[in-house]
Amino acid sequence: MKIRIAKFIADSGVASRRGAEQMILDGRVSVNGDIMKTPVHFVEDSDEIKIDGKRIEPRQDTRVYAFHKPINTMTTTRDPDGRKTIYDVLPHEYHNLRYVGRLDYKTTGLLLMTNDGLLARKLTQPTSNVPRVYIADVIGTNMSRLDRARNGATVDGIKYRPMKIEIMPDKRLRITVTEGKKNEIRIVLKACGLPVRTLHRVMYGPVSIKNIPVGKIVELDEKTIDLLIKSSL
Repeated sequence: MKIRIAKFIADSGVASRRGAEQMILDGRVSVNGDIMKTPVHFVEDSDEIKIDGKRIEPRQDTRVYAFHKPINTMTTTRDPDGRKTIYDVLPHEYHNLRYVGRLDYKTTGLLLMTNDGLLARKLTQPTSNVPRVYIADVIGTNMSRLDRARNGATVDGIKYRPMKIEIMPDKRLRITVTEGKKNEIRIVLKACGLPVRTLHRVMYGPVSIKNIPVGKIVELDEKTIDLLIKSSL
């Protein structure tokens, strides 16, 4: 079956559909030795598709991994400012995996990685409503201000969904969100007068970070992957 080349690249997990289209326009993609000049081109599994001279393979069986992201790492393939990325931490054999969503430079914890670009997109779409759970240490003690976040805050004209927030015995916050807007917890809690000191993700859908050491990556079993896929439907 033939599919658009940008979709082929996206499904392989190398880039998003938009990112793949830009690679093509930049002249970085070839099919059977011919440089592509337009995303309007159809390919099939038997074609030899290369990006920057490196062959990419068609979509394989879905594999998903749980990675414990360290602090002070960027969730990106390369950083223009030269900061360390997650791929500087991950062993080379995992560099073909695509991250599911992002954790910012200072945020630690669970980051899902997969070879399935389509699944990665589904898990990050706001319409999927996949819950992400974080533990936050905040500056301030007036927890009544959290009602603004619980009710759904609007900050600088951007509306954020209501957050489920539990106050833990040690005064840290257990926060569940389903939308995934950029830096939403930090932005909303700062607007509540309770800026975040540290932020750590412990769950993504049914997947828990459990006892995975910092900087380590663990492959998920088929049962957990099935639960993850169902959570995005």
